[in-house]
Amino acid sequence: MNESPYSFGRSGSVTSAETRNRVLRNTYWLLALSMVPTVLGAWVGVTTGFSLFAATSPAMSFIAFMAIAFGFMFAIERTKNSSIGVFVLLGFTFFMGLMLSRLLSFILGYTNGPQLIMMAFGGTGVIFAAMATIATVSKRDFSGLGKWLFMGVLVLLLAAFANVFLHLPALMLTVSVLAIVIFSAYMLFDVQRVVNGGETNYISAALAIYLDLYNVFTNLLMLLGIFGGNRN
Repeated sequence: MNESPYSFGRSGSVTSAETRNRVLRNTYWLLALSMVPTVLGAWVGVTTGFSLFAATSPAMSFIAFMAIAFGFMFAIERTKNSSIGVFVLLGFTFFMGLMLSRLLSFILGYTNGPQLIMMAFGGTGVIFAAMATIATVSKRDFSGLGKWLFMGVLVLLLAAFANVFLHLPALMLTVSVLAIVIFSAYMLFDVQRVVNGGETNYISAALAIYLDLYNVFTNLLMLLGIFGGNRN
């Protein structure tokens, strides 16, 4: 069985059709539930002006974010076989909502900010629906994408960290476009793992797909703000 080295929410074993359907159903329910603390975190962040390590360098903020996020993900994986895992996941999604608030505040500075946010939300929904449909009905095995997508994520992280110092608009745009492509493909990969029985834990599955949705949404919103934001 092929497994992605990008292992958060991407490990499991082949199971019966009944189990696969139950895992997929529970995954979608938990994904929907995870949007509540995400929205709450984003609201708290926007209203309070939250900014991680605002008084320090952008590099420190980036490192702190990665450390906290990966700490949450490791904790989720350690507790995924108990109900505690659900609460840890929801805590993680609240944190991710907080981290999203800075981008949302910037977009809301445009006169058409709310429309851009809805467009990004709708676009993410369309992409997910398309990828999930393909993953469910296609007979093609997409498990081989895992190692290439993982390498793509590593490149994105390195490029994003480098741009903290370089401040190159072209690199930022390239990273955002590639992130949308890579995490859209990860939606296909992650949903098919559940459909085919490669992932048997709905908490792990929800974590993986949540990360895909979050990254597509944030990068799509960033591009819409750059090319469609109106300050007038």
